[in-house]
Amino acid sequence: MKKEKESKDGDLMEKMVSLCKRRGFVFPGSEIYGGFAGTYDWGHLGLALKNNIKQAWWKKFVDSRRDMYGMDAAILMNPKVWEATGHVANFADPLDGKQFNTMLKTSVGARKDEVSVSYLRPETAQGMFVNFKNTVDAFHPKLPFGMAQIGKAFRNEIAPRDFLFRQREFEQMEIEYFVRPADWEKYFEYWRGEIRSWMEKIGLDMNKVHELEVAKEDRAHYSSRTIDFEFDYPFGKKELFGLAYRSDFDLKTHKLEYQDEENGEKMILHVIEPTFGVDRAFMALLLSAYTEDPAKDGASEKEPRVYLKFKPNIAPVICAVSPLLKNKPELVKYAEGKVFVPLKAEFGRVVWDDNGNIGKRYRRQDEIGTPFCIVVDFDTLEDNTVTVRDRDTGAQERVKVEELKNYLKEKIL
Repeated sequence: MKKEKESKDGDLMEKMVSLCKRRGFVFPGSEIYGGFAGTYDWGHLGLALKNNIKQAWWKKFVDSRRDMYGMDAAILMNPKVWEATGHVANFADPLDGKQFNTMLKTSVGARKDEVSVSYLRPETAQGMFVNFKNTVDAFHPKLPFGMAQIGKAFRNEIAPRDFLFRQREFEQMEIEYFVRPADWEKYFEYWRGEIRSWMEKIGLDMNKVHELEVAKEDRAHYSSRTIDFEFDYPFGKKELFGLAYRSDFDLKTHKLEYQDEENGEKMILHVIEPTFGVDRAFMALLLSAYTEDPAKDGASEKEPRVYLKFKPNIAPVICAVSPLLKNKPELVKYAEGKVFVPLKAEFGRVVWDDNGNIGKRYRRQDEIGTPFCIVVDFDTLEDNTVTVRDRDTGAQERVKVEELKNYLKEKIL
């Protein structure tokens, strides 16, 4: 049974990687020159899905709150930052009995000596901590409050593997939430719930999500408590997101105090850190959405129907517009002018598809997770209705053209 499960999981991983390349989600980095381990390039649909993940995160954790302040800090920082925080000494993996530092070094300027050494940041957190005072001075936030950032991070992984799971260049969505020392447990539990809520919102399969209380010896050097949110990937149960209690480690390290403007009290705040990996979220979302329907007896298509069951609000494409026949000018003109152009202007994530017969178009759109296919046929010319086909059920209904925008808005929300 174990070997059978491993074979099935391996097949799923292979299918997902193949689909990502074939349908323009993700490509191997520098492929025409033999590739470059631990790097991937994002295609049009992968970028769209990744952007939707980031936008959903920003909307929930920044735009809809009054206690959160956004940041976009520089990737290159003064190397003293990493020395002060212990990253130069502690950010390492064991390698042949030695400590191998996983920070990627680079040189700044024309010189190639110790003075020119800098690092590509291994996390986005420190860019927020070094701007703590700037944020407090600019916005005078009341406790508790947070800073949020989405950005690239880099690690010199010894053995990058498992597709997007372990890369040398990746993207993080991080929050540093500042609280009074006595309140850390309350807000730790609060953010625990917020992370789970967001995972459900974007459509992750919560049956595949597990929480792991990380043992002290396995925690990062700055963490006093960590929970890993793990996901059942085909290659095993692995970390998806994290929640860390960084205590006063960072603000004490940088000698940064907070003064309460109401009573004048000075203190070093404690930090709760929810961390989300964009690339790992992308993988988990694909695996949650991947669905195969067995071919029906007597069907013309013998292969199972494959579709990505994305929620409409997160799907890279909301709908595809097609004329039933591309060699009929009257259908093409109507579909383009009265359906495609208005919907494209309204929603953006709308595509035109007239390649192949209608069945092949449905299959293609199913594979990229398009929730709705809209077909303009000869009846449309008579009654101004179109066929809207549902990705998950295959059910079709006629909708008036003037009602299409509202119809889709209701489905997306």
